[in-house]
Parts: sequence; C-alpha cells; structure tokens
Amino acid sequence: MDFLSDHAPEQLPGNRPLPPVEGAVQAPHGTTIVAATFAGGVVLAGDRRATMGNVIAQRDIEKVFPADEHSAVGIAGTAGLAVEMVKLFQLELEHFEKVEGSTLSLEGKANRLSTMIRGNLGMAMQGLAVVPLFAGFDLDRGKGRIFSYDVTGGRSEEPGFAGVGSGSVFARGSLKKLYRDEMTEEQAATVVLQALYDAADDDSATGGPDMTRRIYPVVVAITEDGYRRLSEEEVSGLAQTVHDGRLRLPNGPQAPVS
Repeated sequence: MDFLSDHAPEQLPGNRPLPPVEGAVQAPHGTTIVAATFAGGVVLAGDRRATMGNVIAQRDIEKVFPADEHSAVGIAGTAGLAVEMVKLFQLELEHFEKVEGSTLSLEGKANRLSTMIRGNLGMAMQGLAVVPLFAGFDLDRGKGRIFSYDVTGGRSEEPGFAGVGSGSVFARGSLKKLYRDEMTEEQAATVVLQALYDAADDDSATGGPDMTRRIYPVVVAITEDGYRRLSEEEVSGLAQTVHDGRLRLPNGPQAPVS
C-alpha cells in the first residue's frame, strides 16, 4: 500500500474515481458474517448469497478468506472492492513477514486492516462500503479474538461473538441466546450456523443452507495449529442437523428462562 501510495495512488481501491451516475450505484453486495470464540480458538462463517438491489446476484459467493496462517477475514459490503481489499491485505501480511522475518501480532494485523478500510472512505461515502470481520488466534495470549470495524476504519474488539452485514442484527440476537464459554469447535460451528439460519429467516439478503443445490455456508476454524476450513462433508452434516432440528422447532433452539 505504501508503494502504491507513492507511485500509483490511483490504483488503490479507495482512490479510483467513479463516473457520474444518477442514484445509488448497483453492485453485488455480500451480506452476513458471524464469528464466535471457543475454548481452543475462534470460528468464522459466512453465508453464500450476494445481492444486487432486490435481485440475487450470486448464490455461491465465498466471503471468508484466510489472511495468513493464524487469522481470517470475512467480508460484508461491496463484493468486488471487498475481495480486492482482502487480496491486498493478504499481500501486506506476507510482505511484512518476508521483510521482517516474523509475523505481525494479531493486534498489528487488526490495525493494518483498519488503515485499509479508512483508505476506502471515499468509496464508502458513494455507497460502496466494505465492512469486514477479522478473527484470529493470538499466539501471545493463547486464545481466539474477534475484531469488527465501521466504514471509517474504527476498530472494536468483540468479546465472545460478533456479526456484520445486513443480517447481523438477527444473527447477533441468535448468538446472544446460544453462545456459551468453553464451547468445543464443533459446538461453536453449530452455533454460528444456527445464527446464519436465523439471519436468513428474517433478512432476504442472507442465504441459508441450500439443501437442494448443496450450497452451504463457509465455516473456518483458527486455532494454535493454524487456519482450517471445515470440509463440505463437515459443514453439510452440521447444516443437516440444524435443518432437521428446525423441522421440529422452526424458530430454532430455545434458551432456558432463568
């Protein structure tokens, strides 16, 4: 980013001028991303739907990407700009590791992403916002951590769980009822799938598990051993369990009243 800023600033995503248009710019948008910590790390998951206005632009978009060996980023907002930002972020972390001979701390990675989002502020003010969710395993603290952002690059650490995107209000409500400390990886993965299911139930821009097309959310786990994307067999099995449970309880698991 520093090199481009000095030599070709117009190539940075946030510096590209838009042609004059009337009304809002129509571009595919990614929607809901959720994350939750568990005893050995953190899980990050995203639905597969991209929308453009009231139209489903893509049914199988991927919104969760590895940032490096011990972190990942999920994207919500303008899909094209978000994917480009993620690729640049991945390159930034790889470049730092090769130049310095060591990796950035998780805090450093979160701060760097904040700077990149702030650089896209001009586009965001024109309706092309990118709002990621960043999660990783902090090797220094020995636990999973989650960071959320606003369109200006403001960063907040989220304790336990978080959600961004159009369905995040419903997903966070679900997570509040289902999240428990010291969950296992499988339990955390099930909880984020339940949250995405609840988001899809109330938000038309969020896609739930597509059982007929066999399109399932992307779920990744990050532990001390590194980044791992759950296989399609693992996610489909968990999604089938969630789906079967919803046939009995359409509104999902019920939290006890204390």
